[in-house]
Amino acid sequence: MRRCRVSRARPPVFSAFERLMAFRYLRAKRQEGFISVVAWFSLLGIMLGVATLIIVMSVMNGFRAELLGRILGLNGHLEISAPRGNLGNYDEIAKKIKTLPGVRTASPVVEGQLLLSANKVSIGGIARGMRAEDIRAKTLLFDGIRAGSLDGFDTGTGVMIGSRMARRFHLRVGDKLTFIAPRGTTTAFGTMPRMKAYHVAAIFDVGMSEYDSSFVFMPIKAAAAFFRQKDGVSHIEVTAENAEKIDGIQRAIYKQTGPTVWIRDWRQVNSSFFTALQVERNVMFLILTLIILVAAFNIISSQVMLVNDKGKGIAILRTMGATRGMILRIFFVTGASVGVIGTILGSALGIAFSVNIETIRQWIQSLAGVDLFQAEIYFLSQLPAKVDPSEVIMVICMALLLSFLASIYPAWRAGRLDPVEVLRYE
Repeated sequence: MRRCRVSRARPPVFSAFERLMAFRYLRAKRQEGFISVVAWFSLLGIMLGVATLIIVMSVMNGFRAELLGRILGLNGHLEISAPRGNLGNYDEIAKKIKTLPGVRTASPVVEGQLLLSANKVSIGGIARGMRAEDIRAKTLLFDGIRAGSLDGFDTGTGVMIGSRMARRFHLRVGDKLTFIAPRGTTTAFGTMPRMKAYHVAAIFDVGMSEYDSSFVFMPIKAAAAFFRQKDGVSHIEVTAENAEKIDGIQRAIYKQTGPTVWIRDWRQVNSSFFTALQVERNVMFLILTLIILVAAFNIISSQVMLVNDKGKGIAILRTMGATRGMILRIFFVTGASVGVIGTILGSALGIAFSVNIETIRQWIQSLAGVDLFQAEIYFLSQLPAKVDPSEVIMVICMALLLSFLASIYPAWRAGRLDPVEVLRYE
């Protein structure tokens, strides 16, 4: 006859008695007020450390995502140019590139630096000659048109300027803007500056101060004539379906065109900029982690003081049958609870702050009367934030780990107390 095995429920890691005693020790009495204050500061330190770390990481992620989206939305993912700076036969090359899988657009561009002047104001700028259909394909730029239109852009002499440039020059749609070429015309009387006036056909705003204040878009034929590139263009901008998968497209372009062209991707063009962002992000992470580490040391100090103060109670529990393991778990739960509660509150605060950071900035800015986020310095007109769930989980796990490690030594010390030695002097 087969015996029936009775399955026994696995006991919990922490018994109800251990949890009861741990939470009773967390509620300090009047004579234990200083220990309670240290424990509360430990909780606040972990909460603020976790919240600050989540907020800073989210803002850095938002900066990278916004800048990457705006830069790639205006410049493309690949740049194809000639070794001598004048790319000929560009229409045929662009048609071949458009047939490659993964390529969205291939736009010829004539680009050059120049001096802009209007209403007794002069600044340096960059002019880009493009076709109207290629400008419409750049969703960020086309959707950013705030005044005017691109009707008749290819055949006319109108240009499209940024909103910040328009405010600086006090220009509106239809006003004149003078272009001054960096290289003049050589005559018998010396070098004469080349100047030409264009009317403002449209005003755009892409939310990035560098482009809104210094970039001008004009018809590709007018740009070729002004910069004297009648037989070619400066480069061809290629936009891919996925900015992270451009290596295959780059190899396919090399097969189509051969080694007669230079190809640079967005990672090479903006490498120093995004590398600086990554380094700053890593340094901020390390610095702000120290806040959580200091709070963890506060947990150790508060728990050590609690163990010293509860020595008599620990001895009584031991004489009543409590094992060393039970005492260790009681004080481990006491210290770990501070870290768990602080981490939960800090995570909620950090996520809520990150999601509403622009609203909070506007409120603080209106209250203090100070511009907290200047677009000329930070390139963006709004403070971005992007909460990454994987990074939030990493911060939470790190805070919990430090809290648990900080609770081990005081709990081990409580478990090692000898009740005989404690009660001898009571």
